[in-house]
Amino acid sequence: MSTADIGTLQRTPTGFEGRLTRQFDHDAAAVWRMLTEPQAMAQWLAPGSIELRVGGAVRIDFADSGTVIDSRVTALEPARVLAYSWSSGSEPERPMRWELTPAAGGTTLTLTLQIPGNEDAAKACAGFEGHLDMLLGALEGVPIKFPFQRFLQARGEYNAQLGQP
Repeated sequence: MSTADIGTLQRTPTGFEGRLTRQFDHDAAAVWRMLTEPQAMAQWLAPGSIELRVGGAVRIDFADSGTVIDSRVTALEPARVLAYSWSSGSEPERPMRWELTPAAGGTTLTLTLQIPGNEDAAKACAGFEGHLDMLLGALEGVPIKFPFQRFLQARGEYNAQLGQP
């Protein structure tokens, strides 16, 4: 893995912002289905459901880690933009935004994460790097397990971007 294979992570006045981008050889409709349909989400992210309307419920259950996302859709442009918080209950807001842009031969996906200043931003971004690799596998019809080695490498790269060991 090289630094070109991961996104960017930078400090903001309130915490951190991560921006991860992937190019897929699939149209936006196929990528959108993976982001929003329960059976598809379970192949690369976790079991869950999203009510596709602003204010709609978002529930994603990462049973292996005990983490449950329980939030609301904050922005929606079908097949183009989906935003919600990847937090639950009284936890701090962690806004995330998925953006799909048509590109030559496929779709560019950009994931923007807002991470509170007291959290491990490198770990959060590295976790999503692993899930984006899983998304590619699911799009190709060959779902994969969470790539832990990729997570470890990406976490080191993100820490380096922040000037941390």
